Order: sequence, then structure tokens, then C-alpha cells
Amino acid sequence: MHLEYSDFKDILNIGIALSTEKNQNHLLTSILENGMRITNCDASTLYLYEDNKLLFKIMKTISMGVSRGVDGELIDDIPPVPMKEENVCAYTAIHREVVNIPDVYNSDRFDFSGPRQYDAITGYHTRSQLVIPLENSENELIGVLQLINAMDDEGNVIPFDEQYDIIIRSLGSIAAIELSNLNYVEALKAQLYSFVEALTTALDERTPYNASHTRNVEKYAALLADHITKMHEKGICEETFDSERKEKLQLAALLHDIGKMIVPLNVMNRATRLDSELSGVDARFELLKALYEIDMLRGRITEETYTETIAELASDLTFIHEVDSMGFLNDDNYERVHRIASKQHVDENGTVIPYLTGHETECLSIRRGTLTEKDREAMENHVVMTEKILDKVRFNQNYAMVPKWAASHHEFLNGTGYPKHLTADELDLETRILTVVDIYDALTASDRPYKKPMPKEKAFGILRSMAEEGKVELRLVEWLSEALAQDCIAG
Repeated sequence: MHLEYSDFKDILNIGIALSTEKNQNHLLTSILENGMRITNCDASTLYLYEDNKLLFKIMKTISMGVSRGVDGELIDDIPPVPMKEENVCAYTAIHREVVNIPDVYNSDRFDFSGPRQYDAITGYHTRSQLVIPLENSENELIGVLQLINAMDDEGNVIPFDEQYDIIIRSLGSIAAIELSNLNYVEALKAQLYSFVEALTTALDERTPYNASHTRNVEKYAALLADHITKMHEKGICEETFDSERKEKLQLAALLHDIGKMIVPLNVMNRATRLDSELSGVDARFELLKALYEIDMLRGRITEETYTETIAELASDLTFIHEVDSMGFLNDDNYERVHRIASKQHVDENGTVIPYLTGHETECLSIRRGTLTEKDREAMENHVVMTEKILDKVRFNQNYAMVPKWAASHHEFLNGTGYPKHLTADELDLETRILTVVDIYDALTASDRPYKKPMPKEKAFGILRSMAEEGKVELRLVEWLSEALAQDCIAG
């Protein structure tokens, strides 16, 4: 054999192909299969070096139809190769040498009892071997590639030509470098995800009323992304989510509420209109009862007036408790709140004690929910803070859109959302998905202090109404409904 330009060109083309591969198992399979193709051999085993031993990763034997580990399945029925020099693969790994054995049955250089035992069991005949160390650019051992039974054009087993050594070693070096790069990328990705998990955990621990929301949004977003991919396969949707795109969507879902870290807890945890401030109202009404009793004892009011006033106080306080946790405040109740707020006690020195403070009146006057306009502004500001916080994090080009998707989940297609009033042409599919699943979980959540969980059917009715108003995308609403139904069946 003579090395030709086409041989090196082939290696360069393989190197280019390997450099674009982002799946570790596909990369390893490509190393093995290209090594077999170049040397025209019948079998091969690829080992990875871990914990001072060589682990079986991929095995192929063309003539026997053996193919294991190609799809990432573990080869755990064969023990790892210990790093002992009598084993040819271990020797290659220890000394970083290419070892070429013309005929294992006529070699006493290494212990070949393993291949001979395998041959006896399977009927295979192992003869020639070419074993190559896989080292990266920092001379770190990544693994070993073992090629078995080179063949001539007629299919006869022959020794591996020594000139293959340089080609296969070049392939091994390129592959090892790419594998190391892939491992570095995975390590950086793991670091990024651990950082996100830490932030998410901190947010969840900050308030008991957000404990499952973030992870529910991630779960629903992933479920919807998978359903969209199914719709794409059926020709119904142009968009699709491969593992990488889905991963970025899930990352954005985990980060979407990170700005709530700065929302005051008295806003985040507001279970009722007054929440903890209700005890202050109770204490004030007790004080008022005492003051009116003093007024009666000092003759400032009659006993009859005192009795009527105390009964009125009790009625007003009972009403305040009812309004505090009321779902919706109608006009009559709103007016009564303000009538109570207009009442006050004035003692003989002119000291005025109002039944309700201005802030308490404002809280009790909330028509729906538990937040005042100021509180709502503070809550809605969390998306602005999400953007500011994530702006301080360095996302590489591959993840550059994640902060935008996370910070835009309260925008609507018709421009009526917040904070930037973006419109449909400015909102990516990822953002639209986050908006739909965020609303769905908010409606159906069982851990919100200010409302009961809504049935799924009613929640989807609201989402469909929002779609009719042009706020969210109807097909996403319907696909989420289908995905949840199928997930429920599968579960």
C-alpha cells in the first residue's frame, strides 16, 4: 500500500464531518465506522478510558451481524479491561503506542486468551489486529480503537498494512480532540444548567407559592415542543424541535420568572387583600370598642348608642374579613368598604382614629385578586428584572436567544402584553409557547394562596378566548390540550 493524496483528503473530510457532530455517541460511532472503512476490516471495538480502566463502548462485527453500543446502549455484560500490560489494548493505552499484530494465534507478545475464548464460543476467527490510542491535543488519553481482521479485495483476512498506522492514528487524534471538545461543551452546559437550577431553587425556596410553577412551565413547554415535532412529522406544522432546540426552550422556561427574586415578599405572598395587615385591623377594632366603652362610662354617649355602635363595629369587622378573601368585589360591597373607611372615632381631645387607613381601604377596594395597582406594577416588573439579571450572564451564541424568550413571556401577539408591548412578528415560537404554558399553569395551579385551582376545561376556555382576542396563538392552545391529554393517557 502507498499513501496517496486521496487518503489524506479522506481524513480531512472525515475530520470536518467529526467537527460538526454534537452527539457523543454519533461521534464515537463515526470514529469506529470510518476506521473500519479505511482499513477494510471486519470488526472493531472502541473503548473509553474512565477510572483507570477501558470500558467497552461500541462493538461491531460485520460478518456476524454484531452491532452493540451504536445507539448508546450500555455494554455492561463484558467487564472493563484493566490497565495491565499483558492486554494489547491496555498496553496501547499505557504507552500510547500503535500496536499492529499480524496474527494473534502466532503471537506471544500479549495475552490473547480472551479473543481465543471468544472465538471458541462464537466460531469467529480473530487473526489480525490494529490497536490505536485516542489522545487529545493535551496528550490526555480518551480511549482506544481496536480494529480486527483486515481483508483484501476477495474478502480474505490479511495483516493490517503498516502504512495504515499513520492514517488511523491521524483519525484517532482528530476524533479524540473533537470528543474532548464535545466533553468540554457538555461540561460547560452542565455548569450553566447547575447555575440555573441554583437560581430556580432559590426562587422556589423564597416563596411557597411558586414552588412548582417554574418546573411545571418547563414540563409543559417540553411536552408542547414534543407535540409540535409530531405535528411536523405529520406535515401539519413547519416548525420542529430537535433535542438542542428543545433544550434551549426548557432553559428559557427555567429562567422565565427569575426576576421574581426582587419582588417584595409581601407582594409575592399576598394570600388575601389585607393578608398579614388584617391583624392590625382586628387590633384597631378592639381599641375602638374600648374607646366607645370609655365614652359611655364618661357620659359622652348613651348606653343605647354604645350598644348600637358595638354591634355595628362587629358587623363591619365581620364584613371586612369576608371582603378580605372575597373572589370578586361587586359595587355594593365596594361602596360599603368606603362607608366603613369614612367612619372614625374622635375622643374628647380631638384625637382621630379612622376605622381603616388609606392603604387598608385601597387593598379592600381591589375588585379582583389581592394586588393593588402599585403591587401589580411591582409584580409585573419581574419580567424587566428577568431581562436585567440575565443580561449580566454571558450566554454563548448558541444560547443567545434564551434571555429574550424568558423575558418576553408576558407579551401578547396583539401588542397588549408587557413590558415592551411586542407584537406577533417580534415574538418567536419559543416565546409564544412559554406564554401559553405560563398562563395555563397559573390558571390550574393548586398552590396559589389567592385562588382555587381551575379545572383544565375552564382554563382552556379562557386560553381560547384569549386566542380569539388575538393575544395568544390558538394552535398552540389546542396542541397543548392534545399533548396533555396524550400524556395523561400515557401516564
